[in-house]
Amino acid sequence: MKVYNSSSIRNLVLAGHSGSGKTTLAETMLFESGTISRRGNVTEKNTTSDYHRIEKEKGKSVFTSLLNLDWRGTKINLLDTPGTTDYVGEVISGMNVADAALFLLNAEHGVEVGTEFFWRHAEKMGLPTILAANKVDGEQSDFQNTVDMAKERFGREVVVVQYPYSEGEDFHAIIDVLKMTMYEFPESGGRPDKLPIPESHKSQAELLHNELVESIAENDESLMDLYFEHGELDEYQMREGLQKAVAERNIFPLFCISSERNMGSGRVMGFIGNVLPSPLDATQPLTEEGEPFELDEDGKTVLYSFKTYSESHVGSLNYLKVLSGTVSQGQELENKRDDSSQRLGTLSINQGNKRTDVQEAKCGDLAVAVKLKDVYSGDTLTEKGEDVVIRPPQLPAPNIRKAIQLKKEGEEDKLGAALNQLQREDPALQVEFSKELKQTILHGQGEEHLMVIFDQINNRFGLDVEFITPKIPYRETITRSYKAHYKHKKQSGGAGQFAEVYMLIEPWQEGMPTPDDLSVRDVDERDLPWGGKLVFQNCIVGGVIDNRFMPAILKGIMEKMENGPMSGCRSRDIRISVYDGSMHSVDSNEAAFKTAALMAFRDGFMKAGPQLLEPIYSVEITVPATYMGDVMSDLSSRRGQIQGMDAEGSIQKIKAHVPLEELDQYSTKLKSMTQGSASYTREFSHYAPVPHDIQEKVVQENLEEEAA
Repeated sequence: MKVYNSSSIRNLVLAGHSGSGKTTLAETMLFESGTISRRGNVTEKNTTSDYHRIEKEKGKSVFTSLLNLDWRGTKINLLDTPGTTDYVGEVISGMNVADAALFLLNAEHGVEVGTEFFWRHAEKMGLPTILAANKVDGEQSDFQNTVDMAKERFGREVVVVQYPYSEGEDFHAIIDVLKMTMYEFPESGGRPDKLPIPESHKSQAELLHNELVESIAENDESLMDLYFEHGELDEYQMREGLQKAVAERNIFPLFCISSERNMGSGRVMGFIGNVLPSPLDATQPLTEEGEPFELDEDGKTVLYSFKTYSESHVGSLNYLKVLSGTVSQGQELENKRDDSSQRLGTLSINQGNKRTDVQEAKCGDLAVAVKLKDVYSGDTLTEKGEDVVIRPPQLPAPNIRKAIQLKKEGEEDKLGAALNQLQREDPALQVEFSKELKQTILHGQGEEHLMVIFDQINNRFGLDVEFITPKIPYRETITRSYKAHYKHKKQSGGAGQFAEVYMLIEPWQEGMPTPDDLSVRDVDERDLPWGGKLVFQNCIVGGVIDNRFMPAILKGIMEKMENGPMSGCRSRDIRISVYDGSMHSVDSNEAAFKTAALMAFRDGFMKAGPQLLEPIYSVEITVPATYMGDVMSDLSSRRGQIQGMDAEGSIQKIKAHVPLEELDQYSTKLKSMTQGSASYTREFSHYAPVPHDIQEKVVQENLEEEAA
């Protein structure tokens, strides 16, 4: 297997909305380059990527596949990513190790929601990007509309490099305004004939050619001078200008192709090899300290694990990018997460699920290591003595949650191990073993994302599980002050227990004054682990309660706050002032005062205007203007409060505050309501009082649960 130098490597992520044709294009590129002898088909479920069982069942990508090909001496590593926003973790992990992106646009639909969603992430990561309008042979193809939408959504930096001579069933030729040539394809696709541009298209081609040249020149002062002087740039100057402009995201060249009919992929691959940056010239990864890490062909070995997967018949597979030096089989490395020693066994180059063993891989290349122990997605491996940790990419906050439970008892440890393994492989999945709610809750990027996790637990790990509705982490507080009292007295033959406590319970607010009738000796102000505050004031005078019992009193209060008096949910934002009590010289002890404090707090809380609080989330919905009315109406039915709206062309962004309880299944509902064209993100904002009827319902359910 040939080993490529860094300058001859291109790492390209294929991105775009589901159904735009990424997997088909990848298959076509492999075929056109001679890497495979026969093109697979998504419908026939025999493509090189999309090889997992669940991908064949769904008929679309679920995981990012790693492929590679040689195009005229340049190695192109392809990362074929899913197009559904539920799998954003897979897409971002691919973008993080790519040096450029190719976004596919479906010429029948223009810029779709998934494309726009993933574009924003590529933009944040500074990825050089090219575009290709695919399916220009489709019955509903509208290339000009696709271009207009791309310019509207992505900016005037979108510049046409190619356009179809004709669209729909008649599509058979592409006019290239960079080369000023027409490529005419045979019926079966493949290698085109190069022909002069027909007279009927010359004026349009020249207009687009001039727009392209001007876009290249305006991003380079020296080229601008040459352009003004000669009125044109030669091929070398244009290539040089394109390389710089594309690398700096000043130009997004747009091509047109039919991946299904194998028309146009060769020209795109040539552009990838000639114009897109090599790993050495691309945006550098950031270290844990936020500093750029400069790739070094001659440096010590540094690897970044961007994807982990475990196959039953193979073991763990770690997808790696070589960021420095050369990695070889048998090499001793160090995992910087825990300083554990790692010895590289088999090293391979992947073609989907087919692996070819290699002895080494050089800086900038992507490779797969088999059976590394405890190496996860996001880990950095280095030679000993190299002290660097690469920062993993930031993933969006989850937007859906489901509780998971076994259908039969006795396999809790197996479920825990399976969930831990899946979380290591998929950083977009968050697993919460909630002591508070007494549930195991999975947080994911959408309904599909969690259903894939569910499928893996059932089929890969052999566990019979089910999803149930997750409980809401309510909070309890009070709305008025109350003076509570409790005397704990217990006598049973031997030593007894005695403790008496008087306390003032108040709703806490920042800057509230000390009660006029109390003298505060000591204040313990603490931020609670579950949010909010507890302020504990010792106001005892005259020694009626010994100071040594104060920690026990506080412990009793904290114990009841963790399992609130009203609904069993945690309490917050309360001030307690212990101002009186009594003790017995023999029968008083810490246990007695803990009990007295707990009971006084419980009784006083229920008489101090108890109020249930619910978590409120900040929600941002991206939706085409067509569906604005439906989305707004639905938000209103979910007790949502609109915070603002912004327009970006025909796309609207709605910002709202919505209770977490009302967001159950919202991702699915939103897609159904907008025919899959909307997406949303959510983030915890604050707690707010629940309506009275909901409070009564939650309290009643808690009473029934306790009784059961």
